[in-house]
Amino acid sequence: MQPGGPAFRATTANRRELAVERAAKKEAVEQLNEVFKTTSVAVVAQYSGLTVAQMQKLRQQMKQAGASVKVSKNRLAKIALEGTDVVAIGPMLKGPTVIATSNDPVAAPKVAIDFAKANEKFVIIGGSMGKTVLNVDGVKALASLPSLDELRGKIVGLIVAPATKLAQLANAPAGKLARVIQAHASKGEAA
Repeated sequence: MQPGGPAFRATTANRRELAVERAAKKEAVEQLNEVFKTTSVAVVAQYSGLTVAQMQKLRQQMKQAGASVKVSKNRLAKIALEGTDVVAIGPMLKGPTVIATSNDPVAAPKVAIDFAKANEKFVIIGGSMGKTVLNVDGVKALASLPSLDELRGKIVGLIVAPATKLAQLANAPAGKLARVIQAHASKGEAA
């Protein structure tokens, strides 16, 4: 090869492309690693045969629930899983897989289960909640639980209910006294 010849320029261009590709892969692994470190639950599903529109609908539903969907090369995802609590999902990454994650332990499983019911080509393989490995039944069990917001609402309702009853009880004697006085005043006017 002569320096400056066409073959030399082609190999130099290929090396630059490989360097850029390696940097992009490294960045993708770092981003996935951050997602896996901060998530409390991860659901793995196979999506072979879904259309682009169906995948967009899944992404939209996940986003509305406060969850996210990641499609990545399995090899890169396995590297990104290293050092995270959800590392147990590594063996589930075979074939065309999608990983749904959320900080709310119920959000991603709930949307994934609902989406799987509507789309038979979306098959849930399993998942992980922290260091606990979940099979399909475990993901379904998580999906059946109330969300964090629903639980917070119930707790607030339980806290507020006794205070409301106390206020009603405190006001009741004064109300009864006022009605008795009103009744006597009405009798006095009638007589």
